[in-house]
Amino acid sequence: MNREEARKRAIELVSKMTVDEKASQLKFDSPAIERLGVPAYNWWNEALHGVARAGTATMFPQAIGIAAAFDKELMKEVGEVIATEGRAKYNEQSKRGDRDIYKGLTFWSPNVNIFRDPRWGRGHETYGEDPFLTGSLAVPFIKGMQGNGEYMKAAACAKHFAVHSGPEGERHFFDARTTKKDLEETYLPAFETCVKDGKVEAVMGAYNRTNGEPCCANEPLMNGYLRGKWGFEGHYVSDCWAVRDFHENHKVTKTPEESVKLALETGCDVNCGCTYQKVMSAYEKGMIDEETITRSCVRLFTTRFLLGLFDKTEYDDIPYSKVECKEHLDVAHRAAAESIVLLKNDGILPLKKENIKTIGVVGPNADSRGALIGNYYGTSSQYITVLEGIREVIGDSARIYYSEGCHLWKDNVSNLSDQSFPDRQSEVQTVADYSDVLIVVLGLDERLEGEEGDESNQFASGDKLSLELPESQRKLLKTALECGKPTIVINMSGSAMNLTEADEKANAVIQAWYPGALGGRDVADILFGKVSPSGKLPVTFYSSTDDLPDFKDYSMKNRTYRFFKGTPLYPFGYGLTYGKCAVTSMDVETVALDGEFDGAKVTVTVKNEGSAATEDVVQIYIKDEEYELAIPNPCLCGYERVSLESGEEKSVVIVLDRRAFTSVDEEGNRELFSKKFKVYAGTSQPDKRSESLTGVACLEKEIEI
Repeated sequence: MNREEARKRAIELVSKMTVDEKASQLKFDSPAIERLGVPAYNWWNEALHGVARAGTATMFPQAIGIAAAFDKELMKEVGEVIATEGRAKYNEQSKRGDRDIYKGLTFWSPNVNIFRDPRWGRGHETYGEDPFLTGSLAVPFIKGMQGNGEYMKAAACAKHFAVHSGPEGERHFFDARTTKKDLEETYLPAFETCVKDGKVEAVMGAYNRTNGEPCCANEPLMNGYLRGKWGFEGHYVSDCWAVRDFHENHKVTKTPEESVKLALETGCDVNCGCTYQKVMSAYEKGMIDEETITRSCVRLFTTRFLLGLFDKTEYDDIPYSKVECKEHLDVAHRAAAESIVLLKNDGILPLKKENIKTIGVVGPNADSRGALIGNYYGTSSQYITVLEGIREVIGDSARIYYSEGCHLWKDNVSNLSDQSFPDRQSEVQTVADYSDVLIVVLGLDERLEGEEGDESNQFASGDKLSLELPESQRKLLKTALECGKPTIVINMSGSAMNLTEADEKANAVIQAWYPGALGGRDVADILFGKVSPSGKLPVTFYSSTDDLPDFKDYSMKNRTYRFFKGTPLYPFGYGLTYGKCAVTSMDVETVALDGEFDGAKVTVTVKNEGSAATEDVVQIYIKDEEYELAIPNPCLCGYERVSLESGEEKSVVIVLDRRAFTSVDEEGNRELFSKKFKVYAGTSQPDKRSESLTGVACLEKEIEI
């Protein structure tokens, strides 16, 4: 069913409703209208990395981990799995009359906010710090979820529009101030891509204000960009209880009715929260007219008709047996394997089972389920922690010694009266003494980085106070590294941490993110060489927040790899493999359309000169050589995951669209301001730190268009 037909049916149905009935449908928990055959529908469902909060489902790595795979095809498969399992659940629940929260087909994912600062607690819900990478991964995820059948399989939602990335503790009253240049250059491109290329069905507004106006009633954003320049035709949803913030926290209105008027008239169609319970009160007071209510109601029913919720569809027979089936679990395993980033390796990895008789595994995340799941997660029927994964891979070939070592964050030394978390430093030393190799598993979980309001948040309303590991873990790491045994450090977090000590003293360092319910097995497969690591960092790892601007400053100066002037600990786009892949040749050919420059075609040869088969990611970057206001550092503009046997070489073609060559002026105008550019190709970004870590430089070519 196309949108035109769905909209006509929506107009016809809504025309039969009373004003009160229309108003009732603008709440996230829309009640049934029995006289018209309209069942109840709850708009609130989640699917950040698998169907969430709705019982059993396939759980993928957290979004930041999937982003580290740099794999567009994988993103589409993840979206398809989510839609299939969502439909299977919907079919069973709806036939039993269960239409409660988390039971619908409107999934409030993906989160395409830019992870501009590593302190932001919700950054692990995103696809990282780069607008191009974020948009290019979000589009196949959306297309996989929404499908290409006669009806929409499930409805995706790009959130949180816009200029939203902390601080969590102030989000209900915070005003994110940004320039027109930063808007167009950083904060809006991923949303534009989701709308224009992904045809995303919904957009969710953020809690904060942007340049003085609340994001769920922001005229320039919602009607200037979204429904204006970009031509968005879907529905707009508020973040949960964000409209209430208008009068309670932002103070841009004085009453709930005034907030209803502002949100509805600006174009916020459905309210997650309580304020739209006052729609009829605002109507009866003459503050809003019926036409405004009708407009939003029609948009919402257009989506419901597109989903086929009033028809027989090709998805009605998807059985419950599809939930967490082997085929879907295989995709989750692949996602976890591709997401893991090898940051350092002096040759100790991969471990050889035949050379190891005893293995020490220590650290609070070694046997933690919490470190597998991130936030916005579903329930798995099985969990495999890193310790369990190592045990599965090793079998009876070696003895494993284990110590939790310390609590995840509580300092068990400073308070000797606290007997809940006794000091285990001596146990770590004992484990090390008895082990041939020591694996230290540290990091965070959703209690230490997450969303404001989550009951489990321990500090800073979900944001991080610094990039340092908790003191208890720093003590553990120091103890482990001083034991003198070959040591591998595995960090499980959703954001950049200061891993300087591990980088300097450990034999290998791995960033495992939150790898999903079964992700511990995938970590173990990489440790022992069943799989070669191939993930790349979608964010910059800094050594300290001292290198960064104030967290509340939304200017992009000295933020992310595109603007950072310092030397990162680990750069964006960086990640090692067990092979030795390098781009050995590059050709750039400009492309014209109707006689006008329309982009370029980059053809590279990539070769694995190592002894191990691996996947790697070819990355293309571009830098404007003339325009004084161009982004100062080379920017990612294309990438392709490639599989290479030992000694194998392949030709890879990556097409760069015209937009890759544009820049943005101070007024937010994006245009082609230059003729001279430098194009780079490699398996990392073209910076000195990446070259020093990998030992391989990017190829570069100057072009004139």
